[in-house]
Amino acid sequence: MNIKVFIATHSLVNYSSWQIVSPEASLASLPGIDGYIAQVWTGTSREPTYFNGERKERVFENAFLEYGSVVSMTAPTGRKVFFLTDPIEDRVHDWSDYKRNYQATFTAKLLYPMVADYEVMPWPERIYTHPYPVLGTNEKTLIPQFYSTQMQIMVNALNDIPVSTNKVSGVNGIGVLMSNTLMFQRFPTHNGFEDPQFSNFYGQTLPLVKRGVPVQTVHMENLGYAASLKDIKVLVMSYSNMKPVSAEVHEQLAAWVKQGGVLIYVGRDDDPYQSVMEWWDTKGNNFKAPSQHLFKLLGINSTGNDQRFAVGKGTVYVLRQNPKEYVMQANNDDNFIKTVKQAYEKDADGGKLKFKNSMYLERGPYDIISVMDENADSKPYMVKGPVIDLFDPQLPVLAEKTINPNEQALLYVVKRVADKKQPQVLASASRVYDEVITENSYSFVAKSPINTLNSARILLPAQPKETVVTDNTGKTIADVKSSWDKSSKTLYLGFANSPEGIKVSIKW
Repeated sequence: MNIKVFIATHSLVNYSSWQIVSPEASLASLPGIDGYIAQVWTGTSREPTYFNGERKERVFENAFLEYGSVVSMTAPTGRKVFFLTDPIEDRVHDWSDYKRNYQATFTAKLLYPMVADYEVMPWPERIYTHPYPVLGTNEKTLIPQFYSTQMQIMVNALNDIPVSTNKVSGVNGIGVLMSNTLMFQRFPTHNGFEDPQFSNFYGQTLPLVKRGVPVQTVHMENLGYAASLKDIKVLVMSYSNMKPVSAEVHEQLAAWVKQGGVLIYVGRDDDPYQSVMEWWDTKGNNFKAPSQHLFKLLGINSTGNDQRFAVGKGTVYVLRQNPKEYVMQANNDDNFIKTVKQAYEKDADGGKLKFKNSMYLERGPYDIISVMDENADSKPYMVKGPVIDLFDPQLPVLAEKTINPNEQALLYVVKRVADKKQPQVLASASRVYDEVITENSYSFVAKSPINTLNSARILLPAQPKETVVTDNTGKTIADVKSSWDKSSKTLYLGFANSPEGIKVSIKW
């Protein structure tokens, strides 16, 4: 038997934030491991972060970085990744909270087009059979039917969403270096050095994500794989919250810079972990900070001020602030952003680094969009239709969709259907089986959990003349909502779901 082994793990971002230590990236190189299940959901992503001097939940941005860290941990190794999301979470909140944050984490995972394998709900019985609060009341109830319908539409869409070579809108060539050693340095305070809410990491990433830059993370442990830095033009790194695992890491970084890479080193090197007994200050090495060893290999002499150096075909910037200062203090990331912009546009010759308040990705017929708040640009993002809104349980066909700051959207773009003459279910809160197509008819069986409502959008070559919906015994179901949308040539159907199967027969 060929048994596949997948490691179910939180992201390195979350374990580091929550002060948990795990083997993480080291597991990917073990011969018996086939890949990972990325356990990212509302419970991990709602951990408050600092940005612009304010500590609060930033669920989409956090989830985007969490999923990204799992991709960078595995992609160079060629291992497989499953993305997890959970429509609820361990901590008790109300259904509206779960819905809002599920949309945020769901959107974040879809913005990684190289992954199309998912764990859709870790504990289904918890979702369908446990009561949770209703906002503004003392009442508890089972999952509302509008939410179970929406959730099932979203989950069913995952069967169809393809892997894509498309990129998220904006510049994709900026990376931030990570390491397992982030986890080892999360003692809350040590000799007076603090890193509240893991802010030295978020100081390198959130200023870019909030400006619509889909920053990528790069795992230090994977630098030996050529693919790790293949698409990175500018790499940001800091030893304020992690340390190099070996001198080889610096040799790899120095070689990349000399071949044309642009490195931005950020940090004061003033945390107490700089002087632990490690390879850089033992066995003949006497560097007071690991960065000094890197700078020696690069042939530069950092004086303690912000500096820029030409190294081989590449460039090195040294910024003498700890990254946490960029996010824990209001309006304090301008110098960092200015440096990244100059590094990308001039030194890396990467073209214009545009800032925006959105991320957009096209995957097959799907549009995935997130609009950030806390941005100088507060304009909404507009999509021209006809599009089907998959975050609305009624599956409306919209001539135009507006996504406001701090909102996300998953849209089905009807004009991008590959074969518009082929009758097909475009979106549904059920799984579709036993499709039969003739010259003037289309039938299928829809199966989904009991006590939930189905919503379906069905593409047809012409407006139907007859629609019959029957249960598994052949009895006609009378309570069926039905409407025709001329702009998209789609039929909407709504009826009660059954795990035994509901047969839909359409003639035109």
